[in-house]
Amino acid sequence: MKKELIFLGPPACGKGTQTGRLAEYFGFPHIDTGSLLRAEIAKETEEGKIAKFHIDQGHLVPLDLVATIIGKRLAEKDCNNGYVLDGYPRSMEQALKLDEINEKINRDTEASLIAVYFDIDTELLIERIVNRQSCPKCGEIYNKKFKPSKIENICDKCNVELKTRTDDTEEIAKERFNTYFEQTAPLIEFYKNKGVLRKINANGTIEEVWNRLLKVIND
Repeated sequence: MKKELIFLGPPACGKGTQTGRLAEYFGFPHIDTGSLLRAEIAKETEEGKIAKFHIDQGHLVPLDLVATIIGKRLAEKDCNNGYVLDGYPRSMEQALKLDEINEKINRDTEASLIAVYFDIDTELLIERIVNRQSCPKCGEIYNKKFKPSKIENICDKCNVELKTRTDDTEEIAKERFNTYFEQTAPLIEFYKNKGVLRKINANGTIEEVWNRLLKVIND
C-alpha cells in the first residue's frame, strides 16, 4: 500500500533530520516545500516566475500556487509508492488542499496517509534553535550542543564553513512558536479526527526519536 507521510510539530522539533532519513529508509522522495519552490524559481517555470514575483514583493506565495506546485510534484512517478512531505501542510487551508491533491492522484491507488506529530518541550526547542547551524552547500543541519560537526563550524560532508541563521534567536523563536500554535497546532485535532494521527515523544537523542518514528509508521 502506498504510504503518504506528513509531519506536524513546532520549529526545530527535529522533523527535518528525521524526514530525510525516513525517505532514504523507505526509498521515497523527500519533498521539502521550501526547496521545491526554490527549484521552480531556478528552472524559471511559469509557477516559479509567479512565486518569485510574490517573494520579491515581500508577499507570501499564494495558497493555490503552492498547492499547484506540490500537486505536480506528488503526481510524478517516483511518488507512486509513497512520499515524505516536509513543511506542508502548515494551516487548515493547506491541509484541505492536500486532501484534494491526494484524492486526485490516488483515484486508482490504495493509499495510507499518516500524520506524525512531534511532541516536544518548548525549552528544549529554544536550545536547539539558538545552537543550530547548517551547511550552505548541501543543507545538512547541525547543532553545536546536540549534533556538532566533527570539526567545529565545518560541514562533515562538504568541508565548508557552517552558517547560523540570523533569525535563530530566542526572541524570534518564541514568536515563531506563537505563530505555530495559532496556525498549525489545530491540524493535530484535524488529523486526529481523521484517524491518521500518530504522536511521538520528540524529546531525546536522534536515535531514540528515530526508533519511535519507525515504530508508529510500521505499526
